[in-house]
Amino acid sequence: HTNLHAHMEGTPGFYSLGGDTPVVSYTLHHLIRRKIITSLSSCTSQSSLTGAFIVIEGGKTPTRHDTDHEPLFRQESYFHYVTGVHLPDCYASVNAVTGECILFIPRLPEVYATWMGRIKTTQEIKDTFLVDHCYYVDEISEVLKKFGCSKILTINGVNTDSGTCHSGASFPGMDQFAIDTKTLFPVIQQCRVIKLPEELDVMRKVVKISAEAHKQVIKTVRPGILEYQMESVFHHYVYSKGGCRFLSYTCICGSGPNSAILHYGHAGAPNSRAIQDGDILMFDMGGEYYCYCADISRSFPSNGIFSKEQREVYMCVLASQQAVMDAMKPGVSWPDMHRLATRVICEQLKKYDFLKGDVDEMMKRHVGALFMPHGLGHLLGLDTHDVGGYPEGTTRSTEPGLKSLRFGGILAENMVITVEPGIYFIPHLLQPAFKDPSFAPFLNVEKISKFLNFGGIRIEDDVIVLKDGIENMSAACPRSIEEIEALMAEGRKQGFNL
Repeated sequence: HTNLHAHMEGTPGFYSLGGDTPVVSYTLHHLIRRKIITSLSSCTSQSSLTGAFIVIEGGKTPTRHDTDHEPLFRQESYFHYVTGVHLPDCYASVNAVTGECILFIPRLPEVYATWMGRIKTTQEIKDTFLVDHCYYVDEISEVLKKFGCSKILTINGVNTDSGTCHSGASFPGMDQFAIDTKTLFPVIQQCRVIKLPEELDVMRKVVKISAEAHKQVIKTVRPGILEYQMESVFHHYVYSKGGCRFLSYTCICGSGPNSAILHYGHAGAPNSRAIQDGDILMFDMGGEYYCYCADISRSFPSNGIFSKEQREVYMCVLASQQAVMDAMKPGVSWPDMHRLATRVICEQLKKYDFLKGDVDEMMKRHVGALFMPHGLGHLLGLDTHDVGGYPEGTTRSTEPGLKSLRFGGILAENMVITVEPGIYFIPHLLQPAFKDPSFAPFLNVEKISKFLNFGGIRIEDDVIVLKDGIENMSAACPRSIEEIEALMAEGRKQGFNL
């Protein structure tokens, strides 16, 4: 295995960071390009595609504010999807009929070699990434005309998750061609939603290493250490063991009350609290490899043993997640799965005396959204919140909880989606509800009030939708109370070591 990786490292046609990191063949992107043009031909007349070329602009070399400091470059996701090229400042074109791919790279000055290393030739780049042709960016107009391009298809559309518009490619001389900004976006977006088997292989590997890193964190954590030290344990593990130089997102390492902050860990709340004995911890972390993301959350007690209160809330969340996983298969509505998760949470909270009254009435009043204000889960792939959540023609619900659902469609085979129900005791949501006649009749105010400094619990797994169910890619990271306590006990036997 190691010899194979040593052979592949730096070998044209393959991506690997060496050692035991996954090896990915760039033939993956030939398959993706073929998938895109096949999808285009199924929804567009052949005559309209004659002379048409897809043109995609890659990510640009970034700098920090007004300095010349260059943060580590991460490729734009659509560009990576089509090419696998990890270099900045490139363009690519794909013949919309044949799938022939032309890569355009920047013409670098000689001084680049002094500071950044030897400048590779266009032939070397072509051979490395398995594209059909490679030219320089300053030749793009002439080369496109040479290959018979009369119309350019660009990616123009709104990312429904972020609300940000993808503005498509732009280059000098583009006005010499007819421009189609409508056709490509919905097609390539939907292609990204349904993964190829080769993509799933990469995702299994990055999820596996991320699950192992979560286990390492669970074994390492102790009262008295800082949240960010657990963030560093996770990043060190996925990078040193799996080549994940990037994380999928900023680590969320919430302890105690911080575990009820859904996206804790940002610059204003930088995972800096000291973990206390008796805290519940909610750690949401994922590695990224070859631009493919993992996104896993686990909740566990800082001292290794679930208290009665922690056990009650945890069992509510686990029951909700398991009910959804048991019901998932192609053809199932994801909004319906969100409703199922919320119903089970309401049933379980009633079982443990947090709620009272009729569950059907709770559902009508959206009581569950007081405890789970986010959506059940989101598509996962080249971005943590991957594209395609609300394609053209679909609308986002305005109902509490559901309005935060990042995917509003129907499950299909080879989708990858997170399943992440949670229960959070968020004072600014619950305290007004105590006095709200729509909610108050259902709330055991006396018991809930005792939990306002508890925090929250989320359990999140990354699953593939199969023909008759799901594959939980992150199943190696324990979810049951018994397994978590056993893992923490194992870590304590090994001693404390950051």
